[in-house]
Amino acid sequence: MYENETQVQKVLLLGADTGLYDIEVSLNELEELTNTAGGEVVGKITQKRQTPDNATYLGSGILEQAAEFCKNYSVDIAIFDDELTASQIRNSEKILDCPVIDRTMLILDIFAQRANTSEGRLQVELAQQKYLLPRLMGIGNDLSRLGGGIGTRGPGETKLESDRRHIRRRIQALEEQLDKLENKRKLLRTRRKKDGVTTVAIVGYTNVGKSTLLNALTNADVLAENKLFATLDPTSRALELPNGRTVILIDTVGLIRRLPHHLVEAFKSTLEEAANADIVLNVCDASNEEMPEQIAVTKELMYSLGAESVPVITVMNKCDKLDNIPVGLENNTVLISAKTGYGFDNLVKTIEKTLEPSQKRLMLLVPYSNSGILNEIRIDGKIFSEEYIAEGTLVDALVDIKILHKAKDFIYNK
Repeated sequence: MYENETQVQKVLLLGADTGLYDIEVSLNELEELTNTAGGEVVGKITQKRQTPDNATYLGSGILEQAAEFCKNYSVDIAIFDDELTASQIRNSEKILDCPVIDRTMLILDIFAQRANTSEGRLQVELAQQKYLLPRLMGIGNDLSRLGGGIGTRGPGETKLESDRRHIRRRIQALEEQLDKLENKRKLLRTRRKKDGVTTVAIVGYTNVGKSTLLNALTNADVLAENKLFATLDPTSRALELPNGRTVILIDTVGLIRRLPHHLVEAFKSTLEEAANADIVLNVCDASNEEMPEQIAVTKELMYSLGAESVPVITVMNKCDKLDNIPVGLENNTVLISAKTGYGFDNLVKTIEKTLEPSQKRLMLLVPYSNSGILNEIRIDGKIFSEEYIAEGTLVDALVDIKILHKAKDFIYNK
């Protein structure tokens, strides 16, 4: 995204109220997204409809009114609160006489400017290419204004003037590169499990304070801004719990209502960091009236990733903004303020309590040829008793979780 330092783009928001969701809340969120992208919302127009119009999304009458508004207020771009077809974009542009993008294009634009790592840029470009491929026939005007403002930027922008065949080849190449990165990520997760590393994923709605929480708990230096999608690339930091056990905190990309499926698909390998974690911290904004829906959005995504069995701690952040602290909370729900540090002691104790024990007491019969494992057990665990018999050393031991995979072959069941 290239910000114009001398002139902020004026934006008109448009939406159809079909009753499927609260249009006012959705448009307010779209306004936040627009502000994050560097635009200034100068007006909002909605229309009650049973279904969107196939040709122009909104009715031609309301669009004529919107066109007059665009003329009077020098609107630079119109953003629709839904995903449009190529023909809807083209027809709406003719009536409004200004560029038109949709909610998906806006979110893709924000992701494009937030992606810092090579993997993040590849994921964003893949999502952009898949979104644009079926729309190439209908957005010829758009292609001539690439790089000019909101919705037109990103790692893949120079590829968009290519034909369908070239874009398909590019999609294939991106998918192959991401597959290689995903395999590396899987190997890393396997190594973590093998080494007994415990991971705690921080997930939740965008702009609820996930990065601020990670910074406060681990003294990290992750970018934390009061903007949507301030963090895009996952970040890992170590945290030592009161009992001396170390866990890895993983900060993940923020979620949002109706997150474009192109993005979910492109970022699936990144999101799976949460699905493969030992615990998930579902962070929400306790001061936001939409908190229940924020929690539901996260739960829905975790379910879609097949992670419904992962233990979840609901973390109600921003409690410093509340007049009254809630009481009678459900189990595994904690109140915190990532800004002030309120509730951190309770949070880490809850993490500690929710995790499986870091050590396990076992009776082992270790062959003399494998006696080296006894030294490993003594380093982080404890041996209560040992007896030398013909088959090997019979021990009663407290085994650290890191070497449990080595010890399980010697478990003595008699």
